[in-house]
Order: sequence, then structure tokens, then C-alpha cells
Amino acid sequence: MTGLELIPLIVSSAATTVAAANALYLGTAALLYGGIAAGLGFVSKALTPKPSVPKPEDGTYNLKQSVPSLPIVLGRVKKAGDYVFLEESNGTAYHIIVTAGHRIQGFVQHYLHDEAIDLDSSGVVISPAHFNDDSRPYVRIDTRLGLNHETAYSDVISEFPSIWTTNHRGDGLASMRMYCGTAESKKYLDVYPNQMPEHSAVIDGMLLYDPRTETTAYSRNIALMRLWHMTSPYGGKLSLADMYLPDWVNAANVGDQLVTNRSGGTERRYYGGMWFRANSDPVEVGRTLDQAAELVLYERADGKIGVHAGEYVAPTKLFDRSNIISFGLNANVDPSTSVLAVRGRFTDPSDLYNTNDAAIYGNPYVGEDTERTSTVDNVAVQSHNHMQRMQKLAYIRRNAPRVSITAHYDLDNDPSYDRFVRIQYSPKLSDAIVEITSKVTISLRDMTVTFSGIVVSADLYDFNAATEEGAPGSSIVIIPHAGAPTPTGFSVVIQQEVVSGGSTAAYALASWNHVSDSLTYEFEWEKTSGSTGPQSVVSTAPNDQVRSSYLADGTQYKFRLRAWGGGSSSDWTAYQTFTATADTTPPGVVTGASVTGGVGQGTFNWTAPNSANYVGARLYTNTTNTFSGSTLAATEYGSPSSADSRVVIGLTAGTKYGFVVAINGSGVAASAVATGSFVVT
Repeated sequence: MTGLELIPLIVSSAATTVAAANALYLGTAALLYGGIAAGLGFVSKALTPKPSVPKPEDGTYNLKQSVPSLPIVLGRVKKAGDYVFLEESNGTAYHIIVTAGHRIQGFVQHYLHDEAIDLDSSGVVISPAHFNDDSRPYVRIDTRLGLNHETAYSDVISEFPSIWTTNHRGDGLASMRMYCGTAESKKYLDVYPNQMPEHSAVIDGMLLYDPRTETTAYSRNIALMRLWHMTSPYGGKLSLADMYLPDWVNAANVGDQLVTNRSGGTERRYYGGMWFRANSDPVEVGRTLDQAAELVLYERADGKIGVHAGEYVAPTKLFDRSNIISFGLNANVDPSTSVLAVRGRFTDPSDLYNTNDAAIYGNPYVGEDTERTSTVDNVAVQSHNHMQRMQKLAYIRRNAPRVSITAHYDLDNDPSYDRFVRIQYSPKLSDAIVEITSKVTISLRDMTVTFSGIVVSADLYDFNAATEEGAPGSSIVIIPHAGAPTPTGFSVVIQQEVVSGGSTAAYALASWNHVSDSLTYEFEWEKTSGSTGPQSVVSTAPNDQVRSSYLADGTQYKFRLRAWGGGSSSDWTAYQTFTATADTTPPGVVTGASVTGGVGQGTFNWTAPNSANYVGARLYTNTTNTFSGSTLAATEYGSPSSADSRVVIGLTAGTKYGFVVAINGSGVAASAVATGSFVVT
């Protein structure tokens, strides 16, 4: 091109070259349409490469490295952080992790290994319950928002006074302190099923300046994020005085507009969130925000930076045969430049802020054997509806007819600061709207203006979610750790077996429903009296039965069962109560049973049966001559075939009836024998 040229959109004091200014300001639009591809090639060689914008999955794990670049959080995101402290004292590990290198609005939800947790007022993790086994607070979390003057974590100071003091405040750093207590080896995998907890959190990030209210507050408005980025040391390094604020006010208002999604609900037009590091490529950060909110930045004649919001604005500039010098039209029907469908990838809050695929916009296989698609991938987009609107715009722009125009320059018809112009060039274009997609070049020698663009309609940004928004794909369902399954079909049977010497002993045989060959089961028993502690035995896989050791004959026990698998256990079953019985055969009945009354007492007499398993007799009294409802007054032990007696005291005056019941060593009773009536005085 000959002559002196002006490039109004991209000349800026914030960039050292025209190409750098292009990359910084035009971000999305210029790159989207290829207007500055050559310039960016030059920049990539001239500038030192910077790290890319992180993907949502890049924030899954806490980073352990010396002095990482500060993380910056815009809007609401889920991320881990950077370790600044990790030490152990008296069996407790203390973690301090920086989640953002600036003041944040707050922590919305904490996660340990992507498992949502609940905290009590003191920061103790109370849910899921395995982090608070037996009401012991294994994990406790405290946070700092990153105030200008923060407070050091006092418990860390107490445990490590030589390396952590009150001066370790972390001013301006949003952080989290987590301590994890040691669990005994038997419970370790129950408490920490995924080993040492990996912390992450949903965070409401940076406080942003809003020119509409002239205040600073938390916001998810992407236009306000871009305004902050242009005036931050991590982006444009400009000041608010360098920004044309009326444009930014309009862009923020457009971002706040309500749109309807496919479920019939409403959401904001251009809301989102992202995180990056202080050393991330500022061009890529700006490009991501510009694309997400459909922003096009430009430099005005007064040197201030304006912005075209993501909306259609009726053109005020007209180009027709009276001022067009040359006109080129490409119908754009070549399969190599057009697409049949557009795919989309966005950050999905409903899937723990992971990257998910949106529904395909269009049909990639219409009339062709292989798909012909393009993809919109933006980490700052956090809504399926938002991504679908972006996919539609990408589809329209990729398939739109393209025009290139050189026209006579007229200051009153200068398109340098417009996004849309009107073209009337019959018969090729009778009355068309063109979205400018390139730099606008003015030649003062030839007094011409040159630009290119695509043909669009006035309803470019219209979107009917009921008919145009597809169904989002299914998210991966995170199954929380549940340990081994609680046993079902648990039953206990008291069994007997002959031991040395010919006597019998009782034991308990437990059984349950089979679930897996990999599970083992712990069977526990304990005397209901509590006189001894619990005992237990573990089954051998894949058996579905296990027996106890010998039980004390005639003693009542309570039994329960739990499963073990992968080093962790299930919950216990409910207790079942049984009496250990080594001898199930009752002895014979007593003979000659009688009672002689006295003052407050009665003397029972009987002859024991000739039964080898007889060990004694139970003595009962009643006020009626029926065994049912009688009261056990005493138990007297003796030998078979012997005459025996027992004085029962503490009886009330009146006519009483006695009953004598022979028992064996297991407490198994014979039939009751009535003594007849007796009088207590």
C-alpha cells in the first residue's frame, strides 16, 4: 500500500508495536477473522513466550513449588491453591495454601478430593461423617480473604514459633489453613479414604470497579473483568483515565441483560469467570474475555480506549456506489472455509467447574460422509446457554458472505469506530449490513478508506433458547466415598459342640448375604452386662460365615457385624442379643416340692431329679396358683438325686403359692412343679 496510512483502531501507547496493540486491544475480533495474523506472527517472535491461560482442570491439585506466580481469580471459579507451608507436629499436619494473590469476596464451598464438605462455626469438618469419626474432629479449616492487613494463623504460630510468627500475615493473599489429625492405622482409610486430603474451593474472586456506580465490588460481569484487566499490571497497564467509560458502562449494562435459557429460566447475558496467573499471557487473557462477552476494543481519536459491546447497533455509516471505489464479494460457499456445525466447550459449574461439551450447533453430517465443524472453546463461559449463543454466532460468521471495500474517505462517514456499517451496492448487495472484521485503514495520500467484513442481519444476536439451544451432555457423576457396604441378611445362631472331657460348649455362628469375594467381615460380641470388653473375629474371603470363640454358658451377649474392603470398613449392623446355651436338653423335674411358711419367709423343700445335667433349681412365688406371672425369688444350686432346701426371706404377709423349676448348666429349665399354698405371717 502506498502513501501515509493511519490505523485508528490499534495505535496505542500501551503497546510497543502496531501488532502488539492489535493483540492487546482487538483480542477476540481481530484474531477471529484473521485480520492481524501476520502481525501476531511477528509478535510471537519478538516477545518472550508467556504461559497460557489455565484450563479449569489445571486448578484441581494444590501446587508445591517455590514462589509460583500469583493466581488471579475473576468471578466464581473452583480451584486449588499454592502451598506456602506444610509441616507436622504431634501427629497433626498443618497446611497453608494461597488460593488467590489478591483480596477475594469469599469462599463459597470447600472440597476435599472433590467431595463437598460442611464446616461448623469453628471450622471443623462435620460432613461427610468419615472426616469426623466418633465425633473426633480430624480436619479443621480456617480462611483469610486477603485483606490489606491480614492476621497470621495463631495455631500455626503456637506449634511452630521458630519458623512462623505474627509477621507471617499474608497481606493481600487469600489463603486457607487446614490441619489434619492422624488416625489410628485401623481407621486411617475410613477417615482418609483418598489419603491426605486435597483441598479445593469454589471462590468468589476479585472485587471489580464498576463505572456505573463508581464503586468496587464483586461481580461476574465479563465486561467489568475486561475493564479491570486493561487497567491492571497483569494486563493493559493503563489507568481509568485512559478508558472511555461511557462505552464500558454500556458494555456492562449489556452483560447484565437477562436472557431466557432452554429450561425457561433466565440468566445474565455475559456473566462468567476464570482464573489465571500473573505471568499468564495477557493477550490470551484479554482474548478469552473479549470472546466470552463479544467485546471489540478500539482506540478513539482522543486516545481513550473504547469498547463495542456484544450487541447489534444499527449502522450510521452508509457506503454505496457514490463513494465505493472497489468492491469485492465472496459468497463463501467453499467447503474449506465454511462449516456445517460448531462445537462448544465451556466451564460447567454443575460439574464441579470442569470443562464440558455443549450441544452441537448445526448438523455436521448433512450430505457429507465426514463432519465439517469448528469449535468454540472458552474457559470464561460458565453457562450452556451462553456457549450455545456463541456457537450460533461462530456458525453465522464462518458461513457469512465476505466483502472487501475501498471507498472515498469522508470524515463524517469514517467507519473507524463502528462495528456495523450499511452497504448498498446493487445488484451484488442491495441493502446489506456488514460487520467490520478487519482493521480500518485510511490513506491520507489517496483519501481512501479500506476495510473488510461479513454480511450479517440485524437479528445477529437474537437467540430462541426453546428451539435453538440443544440439550447439554450428561455430566460425570462424582460418587462419594461410601466405604464397604453395610452387611445385609445378618443373623446369629447359638451352636454347641463337644469339647474335651465330653462336655459341651456354646459359640455363636454369624452369617450374611454374599456381596463380593473381595470383602471380609468382622464379627463382634460382648456380654450385655458390660463386665468384659468386646471381642471380635474376622472372616476369610469369600466365606459368608464366621464363628465366635466359646461363650460363657448361660450368659447373655450382644452381637454385630461390619464389612471390610480396600482397607476401609462399613458401618456396624444393629446389635442382636442372644443367650449362650451349651446344653439345650432340660433336666428332669423335681419331686416332693413343698413350702413351709413363716414370719416374712418361706422354706422351700424338694428332691433333685436323677439327671446328670441337673445343676440347681429356681424358686418362684405367686399370689395365685399359676406359674404364669410368678416372681423368681432365688436360685439354689445342688447335685442330682439329692434332697435340697432353701429359705426365701423378704416375703410379704399373706397366702402364697410356690413353684420349683430344675435347670441345667446352660440355664435351660424343666417344667415348673407347684408346691401348693403356704402362709406368710
